[in-house]
Amino acid sequence: MKNIFSLITISILTIFSINLSAQDNPFQLSLFDPIQIVPNNESINGIRLNLIYSKNTNITGFDLGLVNVTTGKQLGVQWGAVDITEGGFTGWQGGWIANISRGDFVGLQTAFVNYHGGHFNGLQFSIVNYTETLEGLQLGLINIIGKGGFLPVFPIFNFDFD
Repeated sequence: MKNIFSLITISILTIFSINLSAQDNPFQLSLFDPIQIVPNNESINGIRLNLIYSKNTNITGFDLGLVNVTTGKQLGVQWGAVDITEGGFTGWQGGWIANISRGDFVGLQTAFVNYHGGHFNGLQFSIVNYTETLEGLQLGLINIIGKGGFLPVFPIFNFDFD
């Protein structure tokens, strides 16, 4: 009976660990890349915290640190001194100094400088805002829309809702 119980326990634990390994990593803690728990070529589905610099493929959840780099897509909230997202963003990107993003962006971008090289859908709030194309509103001292918009460059606000 004891052997059967042990076999069942080991089987359940094995199935549970296989299921966990197939999912994204739920937590990332980083001093700087490569000194981080999860390697930079893997995704995080939960919370990513860093003291200096962190880099991962895709992030879903909450991202907090000094310099946050996502080489794929980001979904959720990203707060840091400098936030960089390469593959698109959905949510709130709140940088203390700058946000740099590419791909499709849906949501809110706040920092001293917002730069988005792609299509932005939402609100940019900053001292200097830039996006290639916009479906939304820019609020700041200098607002630049590369293609289209109310005007290509306009102070205080700029918009395009086409």
